[in-house]
Amino acid sequence: MPDRPALVVFDCDGVLVDTEGPQAVVLAAVLAEHGAPVTPADVLGRYKGFALEAIEEDLDARAGVVLPASWQQEFRDRRGPAFERDGIPAIPGVRDVVEALVAAGIPYGVASQGRLDKTAMTLRLSGLADLFPEAVRFSADQVERPKPAPDLFLLAARTLGGPPSGTVVVEDSVPGVTAARAAGMRILGHAADEDPEDLRAAGAEPFAAMADLPTLLGL
Repeated sequence: MPDRPALVVFDCDGVLVDTEGPQAVVLAAVLAEHGAPVTPADVLGRYKGFALEAIEEDLDARAGVVLPASWQQEFRDRRGPAFERDGIPAIPGVRDVVEALVAAGIPYGVASQGRLDKTAMTLRLSGLADLFPEAVRFSADQVERPKPAPDLFLLAARTLGGPPSGTVVVEDSVPGVTAARAAGMRILGHAADEDPEDLRAAGAEPFAAMADLPTLLGL
């Protein structure tokens, strides 16, 4: 059994909450309206785990699509009502994992590419807000560089008191895994909706379901 970590840091979308599909629908619609003919499947296949700024840069470089300055706010304005209308479920088994960390006295947090207000909304809608108070929530908006840079995970570890070498990150995207590896952290790759070999190649130890996580964490 592996040693217990000093700290566990979760990504949010696709790890704690099931937002990837609904978010892709809204994002694809906004991008298409501004001349980028992408589908929700394209968004999930190419842009999962990307910051919005990185998506904008990629579309410009790859397809010559220049998005207006307003597009990110348009996306956020439409995403929130869609989430409120349709609901956001928690990833099955997440609550059990977090409660096991609490019982073991292991600190934990969430570090998301998304803004803090978006993380707050999805945690509330999924029924997980009580497990992740504001003090353990971190956003790429708080650091100079988003994932795949290590800044966000290093901020979370520094704030929560976990040395990078003793921190485990739970991620489901290649940019997130790349960021955690650059931070010198162990990565467990949630592969329920992701190719496990892509996560492994990026530096993660893939696992299929949250029920597997306590054992992987030495709990």
